[in-house]
Amino acid sequence: MEEFFNNVSRYPRYLISFSLGVLLTAISPLLPMMKRPTTAIAAVAFLVSVFVFLSFTLRAMLQLNAV
Repeated sequence: MEEFFNNVSRYPRYLISFSLGVLLTAISPLLPMMKRPTTAIAAVAFLVSVFVFLSFTLRAMLQLNAV
């Protein structure tokens, strides 16, 4: 039984390391673009617009509109 809990305790560490690896792999090609102010502003504006779009979409889908 101790071996079972030992194996189960490894899953959160695996999830964290896997998630960080995917995040770093996705971000590493974008880092050179951040050195130029024009592309950095465009990238930040794009990320903000994606966040706002997702926020509005989820609020509409879940009917979380403030009254």
